[in-house]
Amino acid sequence: MSADIRPIARALLSVSDKTGLVPFAQALAARGIALVSTGGTRKALAEAGLAVADVSDLTGFPEMMDGRVKTLHPGVHGGILAIRDDEGHRASMDAHGILPIDLVVVNLYPFEATVARGAGYDDCVENIDIGGPAMIRAAAKNHADVAVVVDPASYATVLADLEAKGGTTLATRRKLAQLAYARTATYDGAIASWFAEVEAKENAEAAAESRVFGGRLAEALRYGENPHQSAAFYIGGPARPGVATARQLQGKALSYNNLNDTDAAFEAVAEFDPARAPAVVIVKHANPCGVAEGETLVEAYRKALACDPTSAFGGIVALNRTLDAEAARAIVDIFTEVIVAPDATEEAAAIIATKKNLRLLVTGALPDPRGGGRLVKSLTGGFLVQSRDNAVVDDMALKVVTRRAPTEKELADLAFAFRVVKHVKSNAIVYAKDLATVGIGAGQMSRVDSARIAAHKARDAAEAAGHAEPLTRGSVVASDAFFPFADGLITAIEAGATAVIQPGGSIRDADVIAAADAAGIAMVFTGVRHFRH
Repeated sequence: MSADIRPIARALLSVSDKTGLVPFAQALAARGIALVSTGGTRKALAEAGLAVADVSDLTGFPEMMDGRVKTLHPGVHGGILAIRDDEGHRASMDAHGILPIDLVVVNLYPFEATVARGAGYDDCVENIDIGGPAMIRAAAKNHADVAVVVDPASYATVLADLEAKGGTTLATRRKLAQLAYARTATYDGAIASWFAEVEAKENAEAAAESRVFGGRLAEALRYGENPHQSAAFYIGGPARPGVATARQLQGKALSYNNLNDTDAAFEAVAEFDPARAPAVVIVKHANPCGVAEGETLVEAYRKALACDPTSAFGGIVALNRTLDAEAARAIVDIFTEVIVAPDATEEAAAIIATKKNLRLLVTGALPDPRGGGRLVKSLTGGFLVQSRDNAVVDDMALKVVTRRAPTEKELADLAFAFRVVKHVKSNAIVYAKDLATVGIGAGQMSRVDSARIAAHKARDAAEAAGHAEPLTRGSVVASDAFFPFADGLITAIEAGATAVIQPGGSIRDADVIAAADAAGIAMVFTGVRHFRH
């Protein structure tokens, strides 16, 4: 046997996630490996007919304090941490009757899942594992002699080594140790973040003294935003329906840009309550290029596509309802990278399957636009952390600031436009009419340029569709932040807008209001800004 291979004589198993546990333990037992376990894990193994010792046989102490104390003992940690080739360590083991433990199989109390289901404070605290992380870290530290498994996905790796080598290789143990420390770091990060959120609810102005973020690899990506950049997709943080929870029904592998754009599209479409109306968002380079509500999904899609059919080519399509066959047929008429929806009918999936490279993702649900959470942006030497922008226009007290109030139809379009502008890169301007975008200006250094670009794109779309006048005629306009001068508003008026929704708050609000009154248009203030950089 090679010098770096370590046989396994005894394994300690203590898991919350029992996926694949019994077959794995049976394979170990078949090789003559002694099994030691705790609590529910021991019960599951015993019920499967396996001979399994209780951890109290190693410690000489029973579980106590409602299971809080059971493995925190030299009889366990000495068996894990002992360096097998160290004479002093072997002497200590002999003197105290400590048996070596060559394999530690532990996954932790389900803290993240407990938080995700909205459990109370005390329940969350009880699901903070102590003994588990201690054993994992001990085994990972002593990976020269001990293998540690923290995920059922690694069972096959251990069994493959046993089959091929008669023990675990150093390369395998190192890899398992890396996974172990990543898991305990992610776990502790989730706990620290939860405590920070608890504190934030009690004191919204206080920032946590330190922050930790972690995740587990979901997929290694071919490259990043550009081919010379490496990239990978990790899953972590609070559970939220979206790309991290989605099932890919078909299509080639998602790229970095696909994932980024799909996330943007699905978060945007979630602003539109499926109980109110079907809605579709088309995204290109993380910006909406068409958004609409309709009587049906296919109507909403066609209205969204009409806003900017050029940009929609090669875009991402997000729907707020189950994808049906009629909408699927319309979407596959042009080249599309990804379709994402809560679900898809069998007929719709079959239609999409005719385009072998088109990715179809189903998420099971929409994310809550009012939901909390944190957004992280990396900077050189650090990162910025902020709460999610969960302000929703339906919850805002709109203030009419012009002599003319908006009509009921204008109000509906204004609310629609403000839902969209929240998801457009700043400086953002959105023209909307009949619950559909007709012009979008994004990411410009000046707001007036965004207004001009949006109007220009609306003229191009009208010309392509054979309309006699720009789609912005009779539209409403939304701005993600206040108009610093009247010029941006005047551009929107010249484009044909009849009503405006904006946060307000500029020192020149009076000038902007006066320009609106002079043109006879309506304007409402939200008091809420939606910058998105």
